[in-house]
Amino acid sequence: MDDFDQSLREFQLAEQARRSAATWLKSFESALASRDASRIGALFHADSHWRDILAFTWTFSSAAGRDGIAARLAAEQARTAAHGFHLPRGRKPPRRVTRLGIDSIEAIFEFTTAEGRGAGIIRLSPAGDDGGEKKAWLLSTTLETLAGHEEKIGANRPTGAAYSRNFGGDNWADMRRKASAYDDREPTVLVIGGAQAGLSIAARLNQIGVDTLVVERWPRIGDSWRKRYHSLALHNSIHLNHLPYMEFPPTWPKYIPKDMLGNWFEFYADAMEINCWTDTEFVSGAWDGKARCWTARLKRSDGTERVVRPRHLVFANGVSSYPIIPDLPGLADFKGQIIHSEGFESGAGWKGKNALILGTGSSANDIALDLHSHGVNTTLIQRGSTTVVSIDPSARLNEAIWDEGGPLEDCDLIVSSATPPLIVKGYKAVTKRMLEFDREMIEGLKGIGFKHDVGEDEAGHQMKYFRRGGGYNLDAGSSALMIKGELGLLQYDRIERFTADGVLLKDGSTVPADLIVLATGYYPQQELVRRALGDEMVERIGPVWGIGEDGELNNMYKRTPQECLWFIAGGLSQCRINSKYLALQIKAMELGKLGPL
Repeated sequence: MDDFDQSLREFQLAEQARRSAATWLKSFESALASRDASRIGALFHADSHWRDILAFTWTFSSAAGRDGIAARLAAEQARTAAHGFHLPRGRKPPRRVTRLGIDSIEAIFEFTTAEGRGAGIIRLSPAGDDGGEKKAWLLSTTLETLAGHEEKIGANRPTGAAYSRNFGGDNWADMRRKASAYDDREPTVLVIGGAQAGLSIAARLNQIGVDTLVVERWPRIGDSWRKRYHSLALHNSIHLNHLPYMEFPPTWPKYIPKDMLGNWFEFYADAMEINCWTDTEFVSGAWDGKARCWTARLKRSDGTERVVRPRHLVFANGVSSYPIIPDLPGLADFKGQIIHSEGFESGAGWKGKNALILGTGSSANDIALDLHSHGVNTTLIQRGSTTVVSIDPSARLNEAIWDEGGPLEDCDLIVSSATPPLIVKGYKAVTKRMLEFDREMIEGLKGIGFKHDVGEDEAGHQMKYFRRGGGYNLDAGSSALMIKGELGLLQYDRIERFTADGVLLKDGSTVPADLIVLATGYYPQQELVRRALGDEMVERIGPVWGIGEDGELNNMYKRTPQECLWFIAGGLSQCRINSKYLALQIKAMELGKLGPL
């Protein structure tokens, strides 16, 4: 087949995909308008999935099976009034793809509801029971904007008239200083934490007109990354880690170093006009049910305090909270230095010394590599089994959607379209490929007694992250060193107790140490809530992070059992994607369109 024939064939396939998607959307809109569940259901496979984010249900929800999907759509349509389904220009066109082993036509569509504009994904494949008619096995519907409150970007950007050529009045810098001081008003939203989660949600809220203050306990925005261990760099690729509205420069490295990222965060906060108070710690808060606002006590590094009364409180300070310092037999007797991984900076001062690292997750292994590179005799102590995945090629398999290219918002939409059962199914399939890629490394680790697993249902490290926030190592080279014996491995069950000089093993021998690094993880978010808001609040809201009965992350990015209390956390891509949906809910609540649970 020559180039012309190939191009013609590709055009024909693309046109067929476009017609199939357009035909399905037209039938779907008609069936939806009728609110006839049988008509709606006829457009779906028996085994089908629907993912909705705010558009129909005002939350993150999923349904499975033709009948369940049809009944829910028919019921919600009375309020949603979804219409105007169409294939938009400027987005990824309908195309043939293979997802979860199913050859499909995948199309991005847009639509309008009673509240705003939405977008979604359909995946169509032939129905064996209907003469090959294409039906949907996946539908996603996502609210993108609220009518009349669109983001102030692009053609909708501000004019700048408030300060442009304002001779004799405030210029932009004056207005920014006054806006950040909050001398004449209270913030509508108080965001606790100034890293990727806090900056993402603050930037989103700014663009839809919600007055937002970010407080950060470190002296500078970005210090939460700058202050981490010396050699740290992101473990996933740059093209999926952009913050909202501003992509990283195309000159930047594939894996971003921590200080580079910290500096970008500081620049981003300034460029996005985010009101930030650094050197400021959120100490405590209480909900005033009568005034319907929070009383939040903030403490600055100079000892002064400020009380603010925001309507909304957003915790944006990570999946975890305070470091766990385990109470281990004899550990208090150790005469050397004990550092939690949170406080480890560099192995430069430990050359020629002996170090023990308690833990075998990513932080433990990265710290081991840093110590080893500085000539430190380093041994990792393993307590529980660990999932080990090579950064490249295995971990990069989870970047597949972004690797396909196209507009970032389209890739994000595709990623967020998967229902919880499909997410698990997808990770199981990817994990099988990871095991093939990493077979030699894993066999080598097992050969030296390393305890390895691939998750409770073989869904790999990513589901471990969602379920428990850890338990895996994205391997940057430490596994090869362990296998060769250049890094030591000691199983905790061989240890009798820690001693002044290291650890005493059950066989009577001693492993000497000058330094012990506790890479033992962190308490869950509930502990931070407990210390700041009290035990009663923890009991009221329940778990934060981890997978709930509905398959969704507990209390993340959505309304919680406590009115006007919100949580956002995760990697940069998670924060970029979900900050949009969290901001829309807060704005909707401010407009009276969304009430508490």
